[in-house]
Amino acid sequence: MVLDLEEMEQRPTNTIDGFLDRLKAMFPTMYEHRCSVGEPGGFFQRVEEGTWMGHVIEHIALEIQSLAGMDVGFGRTRGYGEEGVYNVVFDYMEERVGRYAAKVSVKIAEALVSCHDYDLASDIQEMREIREAERLGPSTGSIIEEAENRGIPWIRLNRQSLCQLGYGANQKRIQATVTSQTSSIGVELACDKEDTKFMLEQAEVPIPKGDIIRTEEGLKEAVRYVKYPLVIKPISGNHGRGITANINNWEDALIAFEAAKKVSRSVIVEKYIVGEDFRLLVINYKLVAAARRTPAHVIGDGKSTISQLIDAVNADPRRGYGHEKVLTQIEVNDLTLGILEGMGLTLKSVPQKGEFVKLKDTANLSTGGTAEDVTDIVHPYNVFMVERISKIIGLDICGVDIMTTDIGQPLPDTGGAVLEVNAGPGFRMHLAPAEGLPRNVAGHVIDMLYPPGLTSRIPIVAVTGTNGKTTTTRLIAHMVKMKGYKVGYTTSDGVYIQNRLLMTGDCTGPSSAEFVLKDPTVDFAVLECARGGLLRAGLGFKNCDVGIVTNVAADHLGLKGIHTIEQLAQVKGVVPETVLPDGYAILNADDDRVYNMRKALKCNVALFSMDEKNPNIKRHARNGGLYALYENGFITVCKGEWKMRITKAVNVPLTFDGRAAFMIQNVLPAVLTGFVRGFAIEDIKVAIESFIPSPSQTPGRLNLFTFKDFQIMLDYAHNAAGLRALQKLVEKMEGTPKVGIIAGIGDRRVEDNNEIGRVAAEMFDEIIIRQDKHLRGKTADELISMISAGIESVDPKKKVTIIPSEKEAITYAIKNATKGSLIILSSDVVPDALNLVMQFKEEESNRLYEITKKDIPNLV
Repeated sequence: MVLDLEEMEQRPTNTIDGFLDRLKAMFPTMYEHRCSVGEPGGFFQRVEEGTWMGHVIEHIALEIQSLAGMDVGFGRTRGYGEEGVYNVVFDYMEERVGRYAAKVSVKIAEALVSCHDYDLASDIQEMREIREAERLGPSTGSIIEEAENRGIPWIRLNRQSLCQLGYGANQKRIQATVTSQTSSIGVELACDKEDTKFMLEQAEVPIPKGDIIRTEEGLKEAVRYVKYPLVIKPISGNHGRGITANINNWEDALIAFEAAKKVSRSVIVEKYIVGEDFRLLVINYKLVAAARRTPAHVIGDGKSTISQLIDAVNADPRRGYGHEKVLTQIEVNDLTLGILEGMGLTLKSVPQKGEFVKLKDTANLSTGGTAEDVTDIVHPYNVFMVERISKIIGLDICGVDIMTTDIGQPLPDTGGAVLEVNAGPGFRMHLAPAEGLPRNVAGHVIDMLYPPGLTSRIPIVAVTGTNGKTTTTRLIAHMVKMKGYKVGYTTSDGVYIQNRLLMTGDCTGPSSAEFVLKDPTVDFAVLECARGGLLRAGLGFKNCDVGIVTNVAADHLGLKGIHTIEQLAQVKGVVPETVLPDGYAILNADDDRVYNMRKALKCNVALFSMDEKNPNIKRHARNGGLYALYENGFITVCKGEWKMRITKAVNVPLTFDGRAAFMIQNVLPAVLTGFVRGFAIEDIKVAIESFIPSPSQTPGRLNLFTFKDFQIMLDYAHNAAGLRALQKLVEKMEGTPKVGIIAGIGDRRVEDNNEIGRVAAEMFDEIIIRQDKHLRGKTADELISMISAGIESVDPKKKVTIIPSEKEAITYAIKNATKGSLIILSSDVVPDALNLVMQFKEEESNRLYEITKKDIPNLV
């Protein structure tokens, strides 16, 4: 969070009377915070010596999450670049909890400073409840954790447990323990206990005698047929809801029938099988784990009441709220009271020493039950049986519930039975049993979804920099498409899937990247990554195969804590840092800030340069490095001292006959990308020679329109560095006078807008100042004044016309264009400007056609 301390900037902790004592009283466990001192009590020592409130708030945010059962420890507080303002960074496990902790940590600090009472317990409970509502369940979470351990990327697709493993065309989906490979028919069968019983009975699987009923009259007939003791349960349901076991009389049968009816219309009445409850887990049609389950209970000591015994059980540090720990605390509810009443007990009753008092009907861990791993003692017959059941029902992941006196003996020999087959079985009892070996059952799910040789990834190329990102992204996407890939790519114009524009606007942030990576038709991603998205919410992916940095120049400084070019370079440097170890970071060797990014990298590095004599390139060549050059008119890939010439720059339409040096610079990293991805030189050559700058291929990037008497070029040069690069091309282009249509930008510094004016004064004979569609915090007059000041500092007599509306400015320039002139339009809303210019071009073409048509008879 960005934290403004205001007047507290002048009040370090050692100047606040009693602050340390109040902090220790509220958070005695903070003694474990070592801080920079490096030993227990270190943070308290820092507070005593005097530290700033941002540092304290960081530690409070961490501690309150830990108290709520989320063990987090990383935190840093660093200056934002403005007096008294800080970036406070800290870990979270669930984002909503992290945001909540950020806000309340400030309130807690304020209470400690002002010596006011604060209800910490309610915040702790609120964070627990938020976590339980937001977190992935233990089963889904275990699969995701196993995927992460294997380097498999994942995306959460909804607020529940639907997650995507892998990217693009190589994705798989899970929802709890149901996978994208799980048979829907199998799930339907398992959820319909009547059909399940029928299928198992037909296959000679031992099941309890029973019947399906819907009415009280049907219950009477079922009781006569099955006979006591009974189990009554809903025909569909989960987590043990509506199930009542060991029923021995009509009154209890009626109560159980009504409880089951609340869950489903149809109810199963079965023979109650004497024995213990076992869950056998089958994944990919193989048994992987088995557990003995015991319902929530207490054991009497002859002195304590049941209520006291429950409190003692819940005091077990392994028990927690919801799914936060290995075991769940036992909750006393109406079901518990009803069970006790059936046994003639109440919460105030004192059971005899050693007496087993059951508190729940089912052995589910979510209701306080316990589990013991018994995988190693399951009889081979029972293994064969449950693996066969998984194929009979058709479930790649299923939990088979068995009641038997001894799981180490064949089920027919013990008189046991298969009670249920469960789709989406919980993994918790196997991951962390109360007794016995934990089993990594999630690993078997990943083995099934991604067997050896099957990748979860698609190639990802990430492109960042100040200028040239979009053109480089589009050129790479074009090259990859020509190789037969189904490409998804993001740009500042929109998101494209297989050349279809599916989202419009600036789509260079993490949500746009995820849009591409979630698309199941995409098998190659090229992602433009801008500063804004990085600072706001990160990248949208964890690792890429190729990371490109085109350049770093002064742009957007003064925003979001980025005040210097060096800080901006650090932001851009995040992209190459995400490259996989066997991938490539492709860096601009002509930009020292970009070149220096290589020092922090753990991947391969390739360089590009417009100067063969660049010492950075020479050093790289001596070390046998890979690089791309513009040399002797050629676009060339080099390995050490060896050159592989791709083509002459004049043959690449994007370079405007080799005149647009900045476009040549954009081509170099694209060529390198193709080379490191294994593309043949000839394929790279064909790709770059067939990529033509146009409104469809490169909207707003050197789009040149030739009218009868003049030319107009539209380009997205939106900062001084971009205009400087464009200036070198404009100087080589014919056309007089040269007219520039420019605008100031509201979220740039005064000096940045002044510089745009200065460059424009050098480039153009005449200037039209317009205003952007989005003023971004400044007024139109302020922006015009900044641009004008820059122009006047170069040439006070420069012809300047002010037309705030972009549409009117373009219209004025075209209608007043003199013969032979060149108009350069710098636009921020490219689609609108393109449409207007093409409309004028179409009108001129229609006029010329009409004139020509009239002259045809005379010509004949």
